[in-house]
Amino acid sequence: MNPYLEQSDTWEDFHNDFISRAREALSAQVGPNYLVKIEVRLLLHELSAQERRFFGKADVGVVATASKSPSGSANAAMEAPLKLLLPAVEIERHTSLEIRDRKNRRLVTAIELLSPSNKTSGPDRDDYLAKRRQLLAGHTHLVEIDLRRGGTRPDLPVLPACDYYVLVSRYEERPNIGFWPVGLREPLPVIPVPLSIPDPDARLDLKDVLNRVYDAADYGKYIYLEAPEPLLSAADEEWARQLIG
Repeated sequence: MNPYLEQSDTWEDFHNDFISRAREALSAQVGPNYLVKIEVRLLLHELSAQERRFFGKADVGVVATASKSPSGSANAAMEAPLKLLLPAVEIERHTSLEIRDRKNRRLVTAIELLSPSNKTSGPDRDDYLAKRRQLLAGHTHLVEIDLRRGGTRPDLPVLPACDYYVLVSRYEERPNIGFWPVGLREPLPVIPVPLSIPDPDARLDLKDVLNRVYDAADYGKYIYLEAPEPLLSAADEEWARQLIG
């Protein structure tokens, strides 16, 4: 993993393209019996008064020039009897992957790449944990990928200490799960993506997907001008600088 991709102004772009390129890799393998689809969940965040000051411009706007109405009566007739304030809302799009049976559209496998909102206390994390519990209680495989060091990981099971991880939960093997701990200085693994029995697993090369995203976005132009989030230890920072230097 490249820790510089964890910066807040880079992560959403990386997350979305990672999901798209993972779909490309899986679609080439699963054959005609499956569909690989991107699921988009819209998360709405009401902004504070301070955040509203920096809220974006409207898609379409009308600007009036200063002028005087001859009588003022027409404008007065159009005045609303009450004035209300709409809350300023920020929309976050969280993308994930679904593998579905082509014939009946049954959800076979859910692939989740954790985002900052999944690992921060609040309604977005609660929403993800509820979805996770529902998946684990049903007949759907779950592949959960965490490529962020910051935040709080989902509870249950208790995970061993590691910088990043991949969890693969096959519904027919629960409560047993497969777990891939990944250190900062280790390459990302090739992981299995289970399908319906008796079809063989697909394979997802996380390092290859990351490299394709990195090259397409040309992240090297700017991500190394800022520090990773969270900060690296002194030893890890020296190691990272040697790689990019």
